Amino acid sequence: MERKILCGPGFCAVTEDGELVEYLPLDDGDRNGCILLGRVGRLMPGLKCAFIDIGRKKNGFLPLDEISGSFSGSPVRSGETLILQVKKEENGEKGAFLTRDVMLAGSLAIVMPMNRYVGVSSRITDPAVRQRLKETGEEASAGKYGIVMRNAAADAAPEAVKQEAESMYALWQEILEKAGEGGAPGRELWNPSPAERLKADYRAGGFETVELQGPDPEIVRQLKQSSERTLRLPGGGNIVIDRCEAMTVIDVNTASAAGAGSKEMTVLQTNLEACGMIARQVRLRNLGGIILIDFIDMEEEADRDRVLQRMSEAFANDRIKTVIHGWTKLGILEMTRKRTGKEIKNSDLRIQNYKLIDDRG
Repeated sequence: MERKILCGPGFCAVTEDGELVEYLPLDDGDRNGCILLGRVGRLMPGLKCAFIDIGRKKNGFLPLDEISGSFSGSPVRSGETLILQVKKEENGEKGAFLTRDVMLAGSLAIVMPMNRYVGVSSRITDPAVRQRLKETGEEASAGKYGIVMRNAAADAAPEAVKQEAESMYALWQEILEKAGEGGAPGRELWNPSPAERLKADYRAGGFETVELQGPDPEIVRQLKQSSERTLRLPGGGNIVIDRCEAMTVIDVNTASAAGAGSKEMTVLQTNLEACGMIARQVRLRNLGGIILIDFIDMEEEADRDRVLQRMSEAFANDRIKTVIHGWTKLGILEMTRKRTGKEIKNSDLRIQNYKLIDDRG
């Protein structure tokens, strides 16, 4: 697969075989993944959380109990200054969701300096490979920090993993040094650019370096689709995307599709076509949370299995954690996708004079 990272004035984007699958407006207010200083305000023991001054109008939200059981931080005290990472940016009336369990992501491994957990990406299912990578992670971290081996580590040399992990840990030492200098709540200690995040997540794919002198009409056309409710499929069917308060609902329709075979074959072909379009639009719009997909009814269990398999394949390259839960009793496909950053609701068409970043670095 040919993958490219595009960066231009005000945006970064990703294409796969010419299809636009991600678009990140360079929003100055987006601090997802940023590491900063925060001062503990109110402690809410009953809710097991604390409100944190991070230099904004809205205080951040910090759970008192970190998700990981191997987090090594001490109990939170009112008035103290903490090193925090933004897990989710503020949204609506909700302040930023914060954590003390910092994660520094490389392309091969994720280093967790406040943790001692050693794990392997859930995308790697082969028991032998998982065991090999866990041993590599234990050797690389040597008990100094936690580490999670990413999918790309499966094909990497152990030495490459160790070198990257050590560079991430060295970055943490620099962050600690900056934190020791003090500063007002909200002072940034580290804030990776969107391009850096994309390169870390997609490095294993190999990216061609290309420079373009002007806008690409095809990319602009695909970006415009991210604001459309109804999208036509190549075979004549369509999908309809509706964003609700608590979830996203996607409806698949045959519309004008007319296959050469039976009605059942037309339905199956339309549903299979829809899988690729759905995956691209979910990634492009950065949809998160619960996603329900109402495919056209299929009578055969084998057909439903094929659609489920095609959906899994369509999301295989998604860098955001996505779980396809399967069919509900009503025949609706249920999936969840981790919320990261902002959803693309109104397309930003500032695509001009951009160039492609070489992921081979």
